[in-house]
Amino acid sequence: MTLDAKRVFRFVAVIGVVNLFADMTYEGARGVAGAFLGHLGASGAAVGAVAGGGELAGYAIRLASGAIADRTGRYWLEIWVGYAINVLCVPALALAGSWPAAAGLMIGERVGRGIRKPATSAVLAEAGHAIGHGRVFGFNEALDQIGATIGPLLVAFAIARAGYSLGFGILVVPALLTLVFLLAATLAGREIAPRSQPEDATIVDSRAFRRYAIGGALIAAGYVDFALIAFRFARDHVAGAAAISVWFAVAMAVGAVTAPILGRLFDRSGKRVVAPAIAVTSAATPLAFLGAGAVAEAGAALWGVGIAVQDAILLALISGVIARGRRATAFGVYDLVFGVAWFAGSAIAGILLDQSILGLVLFSMLLQLFAIPFFI
Repeated sequence: MTLDAKRVFRFVAVIGVVNLFADMTYEGARGVAGAFLGHLGASGAAVGAVAGGGELAGYAIRLASGAIADRTGRYWLEIWVGYAINVLCVPALALAGSWPAAAGLMIGERVGRGIRKPATSAVLAEAGHAIGHGRVFGFNEALDQIGATIGPLLVAFAIARAGYSLGFGILVVPALLTLVFLLAATLAGREIAPRSQPEDATIVDSRAFRRYAIGGALIAAGYVDFALIAFRFARDHVAGAAAISVWFAVAMAVGAVTAPILGRLFDRSGKRVVAPAIAVTSAATPLAFLGAGAVAEAGAALWGVGIAVQDAILLALISGVIARGRRATAFGVYDLVFGVAWFAGSAIAGILLDQSILGLVLFSMLLQLFAIPFFI
């Protein structure tokens, strides 16, 4: 079936609004997650383990959820279940009285995102056949990041007024709006979901897929989670909790501007945009962890470019080497590799943060730069 480009873009816009409110919810909390865990008594190593463990759980479950979506064709059911868990765990943090309880909710939020992500990526990749993969993922990521910019600002205002409880509790509003707009997206995207074919191979170009998976794993391991930046800012008195949330919002705004630009450049120029984008991303770590004042804050802002690289360029690359009827499965495999690497890297980075910041910086930069050859 040939998809009408205007109708496809209308769907991409609606699912983008869903992601705008979803990101407003969970990214609103993410900016202060590390500081919140520290406030409840967690160490730097514990923060790294929670951040990495949440990503590992969220990415690991994608292998199963992607395969189930392709096998059953129930893409939208998985999307609904995932979004519900993803966004409703966040306002529940207002009730957490200990760092293990908060850690459980943070990991639960990542698991919900993991359940819905392969199916959502598969639907967006299907839409990309009509209007371009870079355009679809770049535009969707831009709306993601707009929500991820507004959410932390909202949380910063609430925390400044009444502390963490109000900061997390207020996020119930965008959480519910996510589910309202998801209904509209479901109706708009009914005919865009991939049509699973049993004879389809999962991978079209297995050599390219392996290269991209290895490169993605190196980026994931080296890309320091913002929870550790927040922990460092709070521990070393670089910024207070409200200000940390503001700088996370700035990082998300940088990602919102960067993602559609990278997406369109990818559609026009291909893989040539990957190397400079990763090089820019790697510079965020030394600025954020070795700098002070405006320098450290600039590093936090530059961190947002990495989100755009991961969710615009890398997903567009993967979309080009996997079969249309088995996309959710292939995305699940890629995400599992990515998540294991993220967990390992975050755990090591958390330990290094307690022991040697210079070691953390070298670890992060070198892994990301070593990823470049696997994409070019």
